[in-house]
Amino acid sequence: MKFMSPNTDEFYRIQKLPPYVFAVINEMKAKARAAQLDVIDLGMGNPDGATPKVVVNKLIEAARNARNHRYSSSKGIPRLREEITKRYQRNYGVNLDPEREAIVTIGAKDALAHLLFAVIGPDDAVVSPNPAYPIHQYGVIMAEGHACMLPMPDAATFLNRLEDLYRTSTRKPKLLLLSFPHNPTTTCVDLDFFQEVIRLARQHGTLVVHDFAYADLCFDGYKAPSILQVEGASEVAVEIFSLSKSYNMAGWRVGFCLGNPKMIAALARIKSYLDYGVFQPIQIAAIIALRECEEDTKKICAVYQKRRDVLVNGLARAGWQVASPRGSMFLWAPLPERYRSLGSLEFSKLLMEQALVAVSPGIGFGPLGEGHVRFALVENEHRIRQATRSIGQFLKK
Repeated sequence: MKFMSPNTDEFYRIQKLPPYVFAVINEMKAKARAAQLDVIDLGMGNPDGATPKVVVNKLIEAARNARNHRYSSSKGIPRLREEITKRYQRNYGVNLDPEREAIVTIGAKDALAHLLFAVIGPDDAVVSPNPAYPIHQYGVIMAEGHACMLPMPDAATFLNRLEDLYRTSTRKPKLLLLSFPHNPTTTCVDLDFFQEVIRLARQHGTLVVHDFAYADLCFDGYKAPSILQVEGASEVAVEIFSLSKSYNMAGWRVGFCLGNPKMIAALARIKSYLDYGVFQPIQIAAIIALRECEEDTKKICAVYQKRRDVLVNGLARAGWQVASPRGSMFLWAPLPERYRSLGSLEFSKLLMEQALVAVSPGIGFGPLGEGHVRFALVENEHRIRQATRSIGQFLKK
């Protein structure tokens, strides 16, 4: 008897997702490393620093207690929700109710993907800047919303396009999905930007989600504002914060969604069907991170700033002029002029082949990312110098 293999291309949601562009570079990187070649990986934004020791020690202590081995709560333990609201009060002067306006999530992706499932329906318009972090585009598509991508060469242009959209579109946005400091473009905004966003959202009955993953990675005296600092923001907006970048806890998967009680309740209801929350010892350790590790966060930020400077200066010496970002853990670089006709994917492949430096092609962040590559500041200063020397040799060929 002949058996037929299932065709995964026929799966309803899977067929909506495009091929993963970054997989091309990842495959090249794996082959080069298998051949014992020294690849400098500045592609994925995967923090390379260690989690603060006091947090690790608390995890070990909590994991040894059998009471913490049971199912936790999908909403997060009360003390952790209280601690994140205290941080918002300290850092932003924002008062949040830990019971109604805060929920613990399994990282920022969990918060974003499940929130979209909770609050948007078929063909609801969700507006976000483009280029964008892939989940910002495809999370909407998986939730059967309509992803409306507005160009963001800079924050002011995006805001102008948004105002035009409200004036001219027959389908008003159900939700605005933002993220500043922005991945991949590193665009940063001030509080007046968010004030205008909230004004428009309240006027037109639009929900707002702000992904605040790079809240604490700010340079040269810049401090990223929270959207919840805007008066009336909690009437329409939530903010997603994560411990991944601020505390070098990417693999721990601890995030938060904060703000509008109705959206928090919707997310809590969805999650109650889908998971039992983060492993409780991790939540207990996360309390210590929020309570005791603000100095560690400052040190982590300083490390990224030094790496940024080494990369920007090294690329300049190589003949590749790139603007220095005020925030995030990335550098968004227009392709060198002589390579622009190649496109970002072919250029990234060339850089991988000839310089052994892995970067992310801009096209992977949406059609408006073409013409750029993204560097992630995830190697030490010595390795970054080595990368820029290799890039310089490649560009002189």
